[in-house]
Amino acid sequence: MKPSESAGASLRCAGTVLDLSTPIIMGVLNITPDSFSDGGRWLVDGRADLDALCREAVAMVDAGASILDIGGESTRPGATPVSEQQELDRVLPVFEALSRECDAVLSLDSSTPAVMRAAASAGAGLLNDVRAFARDGALEAAAELGLPLCLMHMQGQPNTMQQAPQYQDVLTEVQGFLELRVSACVSAGVPRSQIVIDPGFGFGKTLEHNLSLLARLDLLAGMGFPVMAGLSRKSLIAKLTGREIDDRLPGSLALAMLAAQNGASILRVHDVAETADVLRILEAVRNVHTP
Repeated sequence: MKPSESAGASLRCAGTVLDLSTPIIMGVLNITPDSFSDGGRWLVDGRADLDALCREAVAMVDAGASILDIGGESTRPGATPVSEQQELDRVLPVFEALSRECDAVLSLDSSTPAVMRAAASAGAGLLNDVRAFARDGALEAAAELGLPLCLMHMQGQPNTMQQAPQYQDVLTEVQGFLELRVSACVSAGVPRSQIVIDPGFGFGKTLEHNLSLLARLDLLAGMGFPVMAGLSRKSLIAKLTGREIDDRLPGSLALAMLAAQNGASILRVHDVAETADVLRILEAVRNVHTP
Protein backbone atom coordinates (compact mmCIF):
# COMPACT_ATOMS: atom_id res chain seq x y z
CA MET A 1 0.00 0.00 0.00
CA LYS A 2 1.23 3.49 -0.81
CA PRO A 3 0.71 6.15 1.85
CA SER A 4 -1.41 8.22 -0.54
CA GLU A 5 -3.89 5.37 -0.89
CA SER A 6 -5.17 5.69 2.68
CA ALA A 7 -3.68 8.75 4.34
CA GLY A 8 -3.68 12.48 3.80
CA ALA A 9 -1.32 13.45 0.99
CA SER A 10 0.27 16.38 2.81
CA LEU A 11 0.89 18.08 6.15
CA ARG A 12 0.94 21.84 6.74
CA CYS A 13 3.98 22.45 8.95
CA ALA A 14 4.04 26.17 9.72
CA GLY A 15 5.35 27.64 6.44
CA THR A 16 6.15 24.30 4.77
CA VAL A 17 3.86 21.72 3.16
CA LEU A 18 5.17 18.15 3.38
CA ASP A 19 4.21 15.93 0.46
CA LEU A 20 3.34 12.45 1.74
CA SER A 21 2.36 10.91 -1.59
CA THR A 22 5.52 8.81 -1.19
CA PRO A 23 7.26 7.92 2.09
CA ILE A 24 9.57 10.54 3.58
CA ILE A 25 12.37 10.47 6.16
CA MET A 26 12.58 12.00 9.63
CA GLY A 27 16.15 12.19 10.93
CA VAL A 28 16.76 11.80 14.67
CA LEU A 29 18.70 14.35 16.75
CA ASN A 30 18.50 13.61 20.48
CA ILE A 31 19.91 16.33 22.72
CA THR A 32 20.16 13.98 25.69
CA PRO A 33 22.91 12.20 27.61
CA ASP A 34 21.02 8.90 27.80
CA SER A 35 19.08 8.13 24.60
CA PHE A 36 19.64 4.52 23.58
CA SER A 37 21.54 5.18 20.35
CA ASP A 38 22.86 8.74 20.14
CA GLY A 39 22.75 9.74 23.81
CA GLY A 40 25.47 12.28 24.58
CA ARG A 41 26.67 12.48 20.99
CA TRP A 42 25.78 16.15 20.60
CA LEU A 43 26.68 17.35 24.09
CA VAL A 44 29.83 19.06 25.30
CA ASP A 45 29.99 19.75 29.05
CA GLY A 46 26.28 19.04 29.23
CA ARG A 47 25.28 21.53 26.53
CA ALA A 48 24.49 21.06 22.86
CA ASP A 49 27.39 21.48 20.46
CA LEU A 50 25.48 23.74 18.08
CA ASP A 51 28.16 23.83 15.39
CA ALA A 52 28.31 20.03 15.22
CA LEU A 53 24.53 19.77 15.31
CA CYS A 54 24.12 22.23 12.47
CA ARG A 55 26.63 20.31 10.35
CA GLU A 56 24.82 17.04 11.06
CA ALA A 57 21.42 18.57 10.38
CA VAL A 58 22.52 19.99 7.03
CA ALA A 59 24.08 16.62 6.13
CA MET A 60 20.85 14.79 7.01
CA VAL A 61 18.79 17.16 4.88
CA ASP A 62 21.23 16.87 1.98
CA ALA A 63 21.01 13.07 2.33
CA GLY A 64 17.23 13.07 2.07
CA ALA A 65 15.60 13.98 5.39
CA SER A 66 12.47 16.11 5.09
CA ILE A 67 12.02 16.37 8.89
CA LEU A 68 14.47 16.57 11.79
CA ASP A 69 13.15 15.30 15.13
CA ILE A 70 14.71 17.03 18.13
CA GLY A 71 14.25 15.67 21.63
CA GLY A 72 15.51 16.72 25.05
CA GLU A 73 14.12 13.87 27.15
CA SER A 74 15.10 10.25 26.65
CA THR A 75 12.17 7.85 26.40
CA ARG A 76 14.21 4.67 26.02
CA PRO A 77 13.16 1.71 28.20
CA GLY A 78 14.05 2.49 31.80
CA ALA A 79 14.56 6.21 31.21
CA THR A 80 13.80 8.66 34.01
CA PRO A 81 11.93 11.95 33.42
CA VAL A 82 13.68 15.30 33.23
CA SER A 83 12.44 18.65 34.48
CA GLU A 84 10.69 21.14 32.24
CA GLN A 85 13.62 23.53 32.59
CA GLN A 86 16.16 20.86 31.67
CA GLU A 87 14.22 20.06 28.54
CA LEU A 88 13.91 23.73 27.59
CA ASP A 89 17.62 24.31 28.16
CA ARG A 90 18.49 21.38 25.93
CA VAL A 91 16.24 21.94 22.94
CA LEU A 92 15.58 25.67 22.57
CA PRO A 93 19.10 26.65 21.46
CA VAL A 94 18.96 23.83 18.93
CA PHE A 95 15.67 24.99 17.41
CA GLU A 96 16.93 28.56 17.26
CA ALA A 97 20.13 27.49 15.50
CA LEU A 98 18.65 24.94 13.10
CA SER A 99 15.77 27.17 12.06
CA ARG A 100 18.43 29.53 10.66
CA GLU A 101 20.77 26.94 9.20
CA CYS A 102 18.82 24.14 7.51
CA ASP A 103 15.92 23.73 5.14
CA ALA A 104 13.74 21.09 6.77
CA VAL A 105 10.71 20.83 8.98
CA LEU A 106 11.84 20.82 12.60
CA SER A 107 9.90 18.41 14.81
CA LEU A 108 9.78 18.58 18.59
CA ASP A 109 9.85 15.23 20.39
CA SER A 110 8.26 16.20 23.71
CA SER A 111 5.26 15.70 26.00
CA THR A 112 5.65 19.00 27.87
CA PRO A 113 3.26 21.89 27.08
CA ALA A 114 5.70 24.69 27.92
CA VAL A 115 8.37 23.11 25.73
CA MET A 116 5.87 22.81 22.86
CA ARG A 117 5.02 26.50 23.05
CA ALA A 118 8.65 27.59 23.28
CA ALA A 119 9.79 25.33 20.43
CA ALA A 120 6.96 26.53 18.19
CA SER A 121 8.12 30.11 18.77
CA ALA A 122 11.67 29.03 17.91
CA GLY A 123 10.76 27.34 14.61
CA ALA A 124 9.15 23.95 15.27
CA GLY A 125 6.81 22.84 12.50
CA LEU A 126 5.55 19.54 13.92
CA LEU A 127 4.88 18.13 17.42
CA ASN A 128 5.72 14.48 18.08
CA ASP A 129 4.59 13.09 21.45
CA VAL A 130 5.20 9.55 22.71
CA ARG A 131 2.38 10.15 25.23
CA ALA A 132 -0.08 11.20 22.49
CA PHE A 133 -0.69 14.60 24.14
CA ALA A 134 -2.20 13.05 27.25
CA ARG A 135 -0.02 14.94 29.75
CA ASP A 136 -1.90 17.73 31.55
CA GLY A 137 -2.17 20.76 29.28
CA ALA A 138 -0.42 19.15 26.31
CA LEU A 139 -3.44 18.81 24.04
CA GLU A 140 -4.60 22.35 24.77
CA ALA A 141 -1.13 23.69 23.93
CA ALA A 142 -0.92 21.62 20.75
CA ALA A 143 -4.35 22.69 19.52
CA GLU A 144 -3.52 26.33 20.23
CA LEU A 145 -0.28 26.14 18.24
CA GLY A 146 -1.93 24.74 15.11
CA LEU A 147 0.94 22.46 14.08
CA PRO A 148 0.61 18.86 12.86
CA LEU A 149 0.60 16.32 15.68
CA CYS A 150 2.04 12.81 15.80
CA LEU A 151 0.18 10.58 18.28
CA MET A 152 2.12 7.56 19.50
CA HIS A 153 0.95 4.51 21.40
CA MET A 154 2.87 3.50 24.52
CA GLN A 155 1.81 0.95 27.12
CA GLY A 156 2.92 2.29 30.50
CA GLN A 157 5.71 4.85 30.93
CA PRO A 158 9.33 4.76 29.72
CA ASN A 159 10.71 3.60 33.07
CA THR A 160 8.30 0.64 33.25
CA MET A 161 6.99 -0.01 29.74
CA GLN A 162 9.16 -3.05 28.99
CA GLN A 163 8.31 -4.88 32.20
CA ALA A 164 6.24 -7.74 30.72
CA PRO A 165 3.87 -5.82 28.40
CA GLN A 166 0.69 -7.77 27.62
CA TYR A 167 -2.12 -7.50 25.07
CA GLN A 168 -5.06 -9.65 24.06
CA ASP A 169 -4.59 -8.42 20.47
CA VAL A 170 -1.87 -5.81 20.04
CA LEU A 171 -3.18 -4.38 16.77
CA THR A 172 -6.75 -4.01 18.05
CA GLU A 173 -5.61 -2.38 21.28
CA VAL A 174 -3.14 -0.02 19.62
CA GLN A 175 -5.72 0.95 17.04
CA GLY A 176 -8.36 1.53 19.71
CA PHE A 177 -6.03 3.75 21.72
CA LEU A 178 -5.09 5.80 18.66
CA GLU A 179 -8.76 6.23 17.72
CA LEU A 180 -9.48 7.59 21.20
CA ARG A 181 -6.60 10.04 21.03
CA VAL A 182 -7.61 11.16 17.53
CA SER A 183 -11.12 11.84 18.86
CA ALA A 184 -9.67 13.86 21.74
CA CYS A 185 -7.57 15.91 19.32
CA VAL A 186 -10.47 16.59 16.98
CA SER A 187 -12.66 17.60 19.92
CA ALA A 188 -9.93 20.05 20.96
CA GLY A 189 -9.98 21.63 17.50
CA VAL A 190 -7.15 19.82 15.70
CA PRO A 191 -8.05 19.11 12.03
CA ARG A 192 -7.94 15.42 11.12
CA SER A 193 -5.74 16.39 8.16
CA GLN A 194 -3.05 17.49 10.63
CA ILE A 195 -2.81 14.21 12.57
CA VAL A 196 -0.16 11.49 12.17
CA ILE A 197 -0.31 8.18 14.06
CA ASP A 198 2.55 6.00 15.33
CA PRO A 199 2.09 2.45 16.70
CA GLY A 200 5.07 2.95 19.03
CA PHE A 201 7.41 0.12 18.09
CA GLY A 202 9.39 -0.83 21.18
CA PHE A 203 7.25 1.21 23.56
CA GLY A 204 5.64 -1.36 25.81
CA LYS A 205 5.87 -4.20 23.27
CA THR A 206 7.63 -7.54 23.10
CA LEU A 207 9.38 -8.77 19.97
CA GLU A 208 6.22 -10.65 18.97
CA HIS A 209 4.07 -7.53 19.46
CA ASN A 210 6.42 -5.45 17.32
CA LEU A 211 6.49 -8.00 14.51
CA SER A 212 2.70 -8.36 14.57
CA LEU A 213 2.26 -4.60 14.28
CA LEU A 214 4.74 -4.38 11.43
CA ALA A 215 3.13 -7.25 9.54
CA ARG A 216 -0.30 -5.57 9.84
CA LEU A 217 0.78 -1.96 9.53
CA ASP A 218 -1.40 -1.58 6.46
CA LEU A 219 -4.45 -1.94 8.71
CA LEU A 220 -3.31 1.03 10.78
CA ALA A 221 -2.65 2.99 7.57
CA GLY A 222 -6.22 2.14 6.65
CA MET A 223 -7.43 4.36 9.50
CA GLY A 224 -6.91 7.27 7.11
CA PHE A 225 -3.96 9.01 8.76
CA PRO A 226 -0.28 9.11 7.80
CA VAL A 227 1.64 6.49 9.79
CA MET A 228 5.06 7.14 11.28
CA ALA A 229 7.29 4.15 11.97
CA GLY A 230 10.27 4.37 14.31
CA LEU A 231 12.22 1.10 14.02
CA SER A 232 15.75 2.35 13.53
CA ARG A 233 18.42 0.51 15.56
CA LYS A 234 15.86 -0.76 18.07
CA SER A 235 16.34 -3.77 20.32
CA LEU A 236 14.02 -5.97 18.26
CA ILE A 237 16.90 -6.11 15.74
CA ALA A 238 19.20 -7.42 18.46
CA LYS A 239 16.63 -10.04 19.43
CA LEU A 240 16.43 -11.24 15.85
CA THR A 241 20.10 -10.94 14.86
CA GLY A 242 22.17 -10.58 18.03
CA ARG A 243 23.65 -7.31 16.74
CA GLU A 244 24.78 -4.46 19.01
CA ILE A 245 23.53 -0.93 18.35
CA ASP A 246 26.38 0.11 16.06
CA ASP A 247 25.89 -2.99 13.89
CA ARG A 248 22.13 -2.69 13.32
CA LEU A 249 22.14 -0.84 10.02
CA PRO A 250 21.16 -3.86 7.85
CA GLY A 251 18.31 -4.71 10.21
CA SER A 252 17.18 -1.08 10.32
CA LEU A 253 17.09 -0.90 6.53
CA ALA A 254 15.12 -4.14 6.25
CA LEU A 255 12.57 -2.82 8.75
CA ALA A 256 12.39 0.52 6.93
CA MET A 257 11.63 -1.24 3.65
CA LEU A 258 8.94 -3.40 5.26
CA ALA A 259 7.34 -0.42 6.99
CA ALA A 260 7.25 1.61 3.77
CA GLN A 261 5.82 -1.33 1.82
CA ASN A 262 3.12 -1.78 4.46
CA GLY A 263 1.92 1.81 4.38
CA ALA A 264 4.21 3.99 6.51
CA SER A 265 4.35 7.59 5.33
CA ILE A 266 7.19 8.76 7.60
CA LEU A 267 10.25 6.74 8.60
CA ARG A 268 12.00 7.99 11.76
CA VAL A 269 15.64 6.95 11.37
CA HIS A 270 19.23 7.56 12.46
CA ASP A 271 20.79 6.54 9.12
CA VAL A 272 19.28 8.97 6.63
CA ALA A 273 21.39 8.44 3.50
CA GLU A 274 21.06 4.66 3.60
CA THR A 275 17.31 4.82 4.21
CA ALA A 276 16.93 7.26 1.32
CA ASP A 277 18.54 4.64 -0.94
CA VAL A 278 15.99 2.08 0.28
CA LEU A 279 13.11 4.42 -0.57
CA ARG A 280 14.53 5.19 -4.02
CA ILE A 281 14.66 1.48 -4.81
CA LEU A 282 11.15 0.89 -3.48
CA GLU A 283 9.76 3.78 -5.53
CA ALA A 284 11.51 2.56 -8.67
CA VAL A 285 9.92 -0.86 -8.29
CA ARG A 286 6.51 0.65 -7.60
CA ASN A 287 6.75 2.78 -10.73
CA VAL A 288 7.54 -0.10 -13.08
CA HIS A 289 4.79 -0.47 -15.67
CA THR A 290 4.13 -4.14 -16.32
CA PRO A 291 2.17 -5.40 -19.35
